[in-house]
Parts: sequence; C-alpha cells; structure tokens
Amino acid sequence: MASVLDALWEDRDVRFDITAQQMKTRPGEVLIDCLDSIEDTKGNNGDRGRLLVTNLRIIWHSLALPRVNLSVGYNTIINITTRTANSKLRGQTEALYILTKSNNTRFEFIFTNVVPGSPRLFTSVIAVHRAYETSKMYRDLKLRAALIQNKQLRLLPREQVYDKINGVWNLSSDQGNLGTFFITNVRIVWHANMNESFNVSIPYLQISGGYVLGFKIDPVDKLQDALKEINSLHKVYSANPIFGVDYEMEEKPQPLEELTVEQPPDDVEIEPDEQTDAFTAYFADGNKQQDREPVFSEELGLAIEKLKDGFTLQGLWEVMG
Repeated sequence: MASVLDALWEDRDVRFDITAQQMKTRPGEVLIDCLDSIEDTKGNNGDRGRLLVTNLRIIWHSLALPRVNLSVGYNTIINITTRTANSKLRGQTEALYILTKSNNTRFEFIFTNVVPGSPRLFTSVIAVHRAYETSKMYRDLKLRAALIQNKQLRLLPREQVYDKINGVWNLSSDQGNLGTFFITNVRIVWHANMNESFNVSIPYLQISGGYVLGFKIDPVDKLQDALKEINSLHKVYSANPIFGVDYEMEEKPQPLEELTVEQPPDDVEIEPDEQTDAFTAYFADGNKQQDREPVFSEELGLAIEKLKDGFTLQGLWEVMG
C-alpha cells in the first residue's frame, strides 16, 4: 500500500531554503492565505517577504531573493504567541512568535507585518493552526476514542461510510475480540461489539506506517473483498488526501504557483556537498547573552562551548546532516 503519502513532510518538518518544487502545494494541500510585506525578523531582519499560509504549513520567502525561504509544518509547532520585537523595517512593534521542535532541535521564528494596523498576520496563522490541531482524527491513529454513538460511527466533516462489516476479529489479544469494521473515505474504524469504547481509528494517512494491527475476517472471500475495497479507497485518498483542516478566508488568494517565482540560475559554481547554516539563526536560544563556559568533549577530544540543556552533539550532527 505504498503511496505518495509516504513522502509527506510538509506538516512534519522545519526546512530552510527549499527548492521551488518543494514550495509548491502537494496533493491535498490548499493555500488559505497570502500576506505580502511580512518580515522574517529573527533570520532576515530588514528583508521584506511574503508569508503563505496553507492547511499544512506556513512558508516565508524573501521578495528580493525567493530562494531565501523557510517552511514550518504545523505539527512541529509547540507554541504561538504575540510579543514585542525589534524590526528594522517597523522598529518596536507587535510580532508573531512561533516556537517549534524538529528532529529534537528547537527553532524560534518571529514574523512582523511591515504594514501597520493589520492584525491579519496573527489571526490567519493562529486560526489555521488551531484548525490543524483540532482535526487530528483525520491524520493520527487513535485508540479508545469517542468514535461510536448508538452503534453508528460518529462521522467527521466530509467523511462518508462506504461499508460496514460485521464479524471482524481484532487479533491484539490472545483470545481476540469480535467487532465491526466501518470503512470510510478517510479511515478504517473498528470497535468491539461487547464494548464500543474498545476501538481504533486508522486514517489512510497512517497506512504504510510502522504500526501493525491484525484483523481476521471469515470466510476468506469476505476478507479478500474487504482488502480490495480498502486498497481501492486508499488509492483514491492518496491521489487527493483530505487532511481535515478546513478554514477559508473571505478573499481567496491566488494559486501558490502564481505567487512563487522561479529564480534564474546564478553565474556561480556551487559545491554540491556544501552545507547551509541558514537554520542557525533560528535556534531557540534567545536569552543567551554571552558564550557559555568551555568544557572538554570526550567525543571530539577538544574543548567546546558547553551545550545548552537538552542539546547533544549527536543531535547537532543530525541537524547538519
């Protein structure tokens, strides 16, 4: 059941200086809002840019140099607040602070609206992120959730039941549990007949993941029919996923492809193995006023600045890689 969803990274990663192809929307990704004149105050202070808000992530890119950009997936966000920041374009002003965690590393982003008097930067990002957080049933595997009411599946918005199969054994225990399958356009739901709170919701987005669940249906012909139906619906879902993040602006933005500009190739030779250090400006270490004390690293065999709590050399190497 491998699919294009295996490569889904947009809502799960923080990435810097991505390619024009990676800035394009993937199947199921929708551009919700576009804000011009947004400054990336933490990493590119003084540089006017554009902020794109989709149902999976936010993308910022410099207007002068679009290849200077970043992509922040909603699933990496720990906290969103508004605080005062010092902008080169606006001076002391209210800004959007976003704290994230990706690959065990914390990054902080600060975005400032260069146009005074507009709260849209705050309302758009905060509202869409809230819509993402409250729609996890579409994307996450859930155990023992409030799924069944009066022996019927509690449907999500835009969800349709395609089949209901009785006599499905869950093989998670030695004796097994007899229950019922609901097969929909976004997920498979099983619940025990004797206890409806003993259940599992498996979005198609999670199929091909690392979690294995066993179910038994008799006779074999009935099992094969169910497998065929699930494979078919999974294929349809993969072509046009429903991520469940529904939020619309009064004014619809232009398609993302029309808002991003292909950069002409520079007349310079770039070493293919050269690593970018663009991410270093975004480390969530904003309170550091001076270098930390040097300590001896057994791993490197030399003196290094003492790492901040929660950081390891291995983790930093993984970020560089």
